[in-house]
Amino acid sequence: MSSSTDFVLAIEDLTVSFDGFKAIDSLNLYVDKNELRVIIGPNGAGKTTLLDMICGRTRETAGSIKFKNEEMTVLPEYARVRKGIGRKFQTPSIYENLSVFQNLEVSYPKGRSVFGALVFKCDDEVKDKVNSVAQEIGLAETLNTEAGLLSHGQKQWLEIGMLLMQEPELLMLDEPIAGMSVRERELTAELLKRISNNRSVIVIEHDMEFVKKIAHKVTVMHQGKILAEGSMDKVQSDPTVIEVYLGH
Repeated sequence: MSSSTDFVLAIEDLTVSFDGFKAIDSLNLYVDKNELRVIIGPNGAGKTTLLDMICGRTRETAGSIKFKNEEMTVLPEYARVRKGIGRKFQTPSIYENLSVFQNLEVSYPKGRSVFGALVFKCDDEVKDKVNSVAQEIGLAETLNTEAGLLSHGQKQWLEIGMLLMQEPELLMLDEPIAGMSVRERELTAELLKRISNNRSVIVIEHDMEFVKKIAHKVTVMHQGKILAEGSMDKVQSDPTVIEVYLGH
């Protein structure tokens, strides 16, 4: 059905059923290179399930997920990570007792364990990468701080940084600003815009003001399907979207 495309991500006829209930129902989604896509929709729309399927945590009942023209549905989760798909979950998984520097260092893709990283002699290549990522996520001043002492927002940025260390070409974030202060939200908006300069980013978010700030394009999901897609203004004025979502 589909041939080679320029899309980073091309999802076609994707379906997953749990006990006969279609959580994702014949869904098609196409994401461009360096695009910042936000997915919105009511609870139970299938947003998180979709990310789970892209990263390989949940297996599809039918359909295709192509990343840079390569079929992903045949690959396990770890292999998709190696191909360049990064995923951040809602709860940060950082090493609280290690410094910011060490957290970034252990994320450098040399297949090292935490233990390995502690005895590993940090070469210049890794140092440079850590410093540039720390700069990008706004934590350059806190490299020696123990991660457990960071603010909630800083922990979220550190976790994004740990993914950036692996240079993903597609980064997926599930509600990245939940629990953040107003200032942290502003900084996160700037951070997401920066990182989408050279990679594609998919964000699931509920906060409409935040979505407006960051989205190149918005996809509205409802009951496992796509209800509408386009600019924030376009989807906000779509009568079906208003009825299903914004009216609640």
